[in-house]
Amino acid sequence: MILLQYQKGYMQRNIIVIDEAKCNGCGQCAQGCPEGAIQMVNGKAKLVSENYCDGLGACVGHCPVDAIKVVKKDVENYDERLVMEKSIIPQGSQMINAHLEHLKEHAQHEYLAIALETLKAKGFDMSEFIQSVIPAKTPCGCPGSQMRELKPSVTPGVTGRSELSQWPIQLHLVNPTAPYFNNSDLLISADCAPYAYANYHQKFLKGKKVITLCPKLDNSQDVYVEKLTEILKHNNIKSIATVRMEVPCCAGTTQIVEEAISRSGKRLVLKEFVISIDGELM
Repeated sequence: MILLQYQKGYMQRNIIVIDEAKCNGCGQCAQGCPEGAIQMVNGKAKLVSENYCDGLGACVGHCPVDAIKVVKKDVENYDERLVMEKSIIPQGSQMINAHLEHLKEHAQHEYLAIALETLKAKGFDMSEFIQSVIPAKTPCGCPGSQMRELKPSVTPGVTGRSELSQWPIQLHLVNPTAPYFNNSDLLISADCAPYAYANYHQKFLKGKKVITLCPKLDNSQDVYVEKLTEILKHNNIKSIATVRMEVPCCAGTTQIVEEAISRSGKRLVLKEFVISIDGELM
């Protein structure tokens, strides 16, 4: 969903519109709406509230008479917390997991973080739902997200070698139960660090498993903490370190890891390395 303009609780964004003249009252759109934004009223599909509709249009494909379209207009902001409290949570664990899966499928990371925060605030056992946001290793999944162990590689004519020993590396994509995490030295790296520090592979990455994240751009700190906690719980981590940039927002990299260590109950000493914008180890 592309957010274009905010103003007093309203914004220009995608939202569904229902042509009542075409609607045959089958109810398939209401059943197919992950947010519960559509209800059947007097035999016709109705949008319950603008702030219940995320504008992704999951309902469109369920309509057999082409009565639903996604348009862009000034409407109320989508409210993930309200949707969770009023529509999703009351329907139980199965609906909650389906909704989390929907957010993950459409890469709605900010809403996913809000959904998990809402569940936590309501006292839910987060271990029951965290699997919904962990990408599974499936034959039909994206080939680029499948777990792989790699061997350090040398490129002809290039000094040095790649020390990357596993795939994927982005925190949203890694599987907490991946076998290569067990008995590993773990490096949590801010996304920008490898670009700033010339000797990154030899100094930091060699002999380690790596996870990358950006605490400023992703707005998914709670999701990050939950997932890192699962990695630490499920595996014997021999050592753990962070490498981040000197800019203040990047300090969130270390804060996320510290919180995950605390929640995991493991006794781990965290080492922090800070890189200056000039590419120096501080």
